[in-house]
Amino acid sequence: MTSHKRMCAVLVGVLLAAGLSMPAQARTPADPLFGTPWRGDAYYPDDGNGGYHVDHYAVAIDYDPPTHHLTGTAQLSATASQLLRTFALDFNGPDVQQVSVNNLPAGFTRTGGHKLNITPALPILPGFPFTVTVRYSGIEANSPEHGWTISPSGGAFAAGEPHSAATWYPLNDTPLDKATFDLTVTVPQEWQVISNGLRVRDDVHGSQRTAEWATQHPVLGYLTTVAIDHLDFLHQRTAAGTPLISAFAPRSAPRKDIERRLPEVLEFLESLYGPYPFESGGGIYVDTDLRISLETQTRPVYAPWAELNTVVHENTHQWWGDSMSVKNWSDVCLNECFASYTADYLWPERKQGKDVDAQYRSTLTKYRNRADFWQIPLQNPGAGKEFTSVYYRGPLFLHALRRLIGDGVFFPSVAQFVRSHAYGNASMPEFRTYMQSRTPVDLSGFFSAWLDGATRPADQYLYPGSLHT
Repeated sequence: MTSHKRMCAVLVGVLLAAGLSMPAQARTPADPLFGTPWRGDAYYPDDGNGGYHVDHYAVAIDYDPPTHHLTGTAQLSATASQLLRTFALDFNGPDVQQVSVNNLPAGFTRTGGHKLNITPALPILPGFPFTVTVRYSGIEANSPEHGWTISPSGGAFAAGEPHSAATWYPLNDTPLDKATFDLTVTVPQEWQVISNGLRVRDDVHGSQRTAEWATQHPVLGYLTTVAIDHLDFLHQRTAAGTPLISAFAPRSAPRKDIERRLPEVLEFLESLYGPYPFESGGGIYVDTDLRISLETQTRPVYAPWAELNTVVHENTHQWWGDSMSVKNWSDVCLNECFASYTADYLWPERKQGKDVDAQYRSTLTKYRNRADFWQIPLQNPGAGKEFTSVYYRGPLFLHALRRLIGDGVFFPSVAQFVRSHAYGNASMPEFRTYMQSRTPVDLSGFFSAWLDGATRPADQYLYPGSLHT
């Protein structure tokens, strides 16, 4: 994710976030046959649910832009990891009309801000696959930057981090449960639809259009998206033949020149991190005033202020964040540190000839004596602070690491790390252990100073290698 004028925004956020408290400890359910509502993330203890793993989501929605009325059917294919008498999904969308488990009517209640508690007619045995079908309908709420968002045209799109999907379909909303996803959308025929993956069909029957999109690789909830608008499409391909489908809302046509450089951007990223990890790419350019652009899988959502730097950042996430996802939100440096370093340092260095050592020293000259610049750790920054220091200090950390161990170790190592976790999850502790295994240089003090500390690292860690003056 990128935010407009990140540096100014996050420095303000540093000061505001300093007083936020940590969340309460997770609840322990009394019923051992209840799929616990906690999946282990201390930042968001109410997100996600235990007792099962989702393999696939098949979501169908019927949306009427003038009235904002949405009718949906979500079918989840899952496997139980324990005996389940009851379990939960995450959903804060429209009213639920009916729930079935294995095609049998199931009981359900809605509790808290986003829990849909389900009691199947028959308990689910551990190790057995099962299906859950949820039917829901109502006026879809407008949740800008947190999920379903109404566009100026009357259309809509979905974007938000770390939450988004639960506003428009029920799911297991945790980074630890990735699943494949397909979406069928029915709208009035004059509207167009775009989503993740590849377009399977786009049919018009009378006054209605039905479009279907599908992904071949597992995806997290906040990385799924849909956009419904009067869209203009741009079709391209990478040199390797990957189809690129981009869409532009009515007032976003000027951004087409930026998106035409997407094949070049992806070729550059492949030279750093290996083959593009998905079956398609592209972008969704909205004309709604947003503070964020977001790395939705295969097809990022771009705010009107997005520039080429944003395209590089969000597409770096296709490796760092999408294909390889965090295990917990405390690991978010894996996502944002790499996306920011790639866009802010590597692209200017490799494509524009910029002296990034000078850029690094200039940034430190400006901020080295600012206590607030250093006070939020890069690893485990704290709930509510995870989208702060990773943007402005993350690139410095990676550049210092690169200069400490050398390009010959740094680039092959980070590429191998992200590829070895493709379509799965990774953590910052795993990254630290892996990088140490790739070099005889003792990284323990360096990592502790840059990742764990809340003060400026010592000069030996700030100015390693060619950065030393």
